[in-house]
Amino acid sequence: MTRIRALIWKELTVLFGSPLAYLVLTLVVLVAGLIFFDHLRAYNQILFLFQSSTMGGFETDTIPDHVNLRDTVFFPVMENLGLTLIAVIPMITMRVFAEERSRGTDELLVTTHLSPNEIVLGKFAVTYFFVVVAMLASFVYPAMAILQGGIGLQHLLSVFMGLTMLALALASIGLVCSAWTSSQLIAVVASWAIGYVLWDWSWLTPFLREAEALARFFDGISMHPRYSTFAEGIVNLANLAYFVGVAIVAYALARSALDWKRIAG
Repeated sequence: MTRIRALIWKELTVLFGSPLAYLVLTLVVLVAGLIFFDHLRAYNQILFLFQSSTMGGFETDTIPDHVNLRDTVFFPVMENLGLTLIAVIPMITMRVFAEERSRGTDELLVTTHLSPNEIVLGKFAVTYFFVVVAMLASFVYPAMAILQGGIGLQHLLSVFMGLTMLALALASIGLVCSAWTSSQLIAVVASWAIGYVLWDWSWLTPFLREAEALARFFDGISMHPRYSTFAEGIVNLANLAYFVGVAIVAYALARSALDWKRIAG
């Protein structure tokens, strides 16, 4: 345990000693704020049109049910935040393994008698910690939308869980890409590609009407349908298992990368 704690402390020092970590945190908060206030502005404009007697001829209290804070602001904000995470999180994960490989400092970890499991566990733990911090920072504005809209604390917790699980799954994918290369550029590009590919396969459904099993398979590996259920306030065990499964598979693949490096090297 002492060796793992030393590794975690070293990773935290490197991570938070880099301006990239603060840049990513700033980007997440800034983009979340811009997305939130842009949708809030559009929502207020719609309200003004429906409530004004001089614009469009609408009468007061004739606002349709679909014009509400939940559907007009909250859901679009969460959708855009999900896509933002795919773009931002690989900027952190790209260096976790790849930087040490490129500098040759990964060999120093061997001299500490850390096992591959301990190395991967320590690096995953630090990355996950940073991701949770980023999600807490980015969740300020969506939380305001939920509380002000009267949606409720239970819904708030469900949404935060979904946002965090998505972020951790994307971080897991990024860590795997970093573990299998010494190039941070390749790691970040591969993470982006895999993240966007896995985001949503619903567009493929019309082309697979005669292959329902294949359509269900692609739908099953898509992140967006599972993430969106959390945004609706539904905590589904199958969806939780999906994101946990992504993390477990990523851990195994990252561990395999270390084993391969030791055998090949």
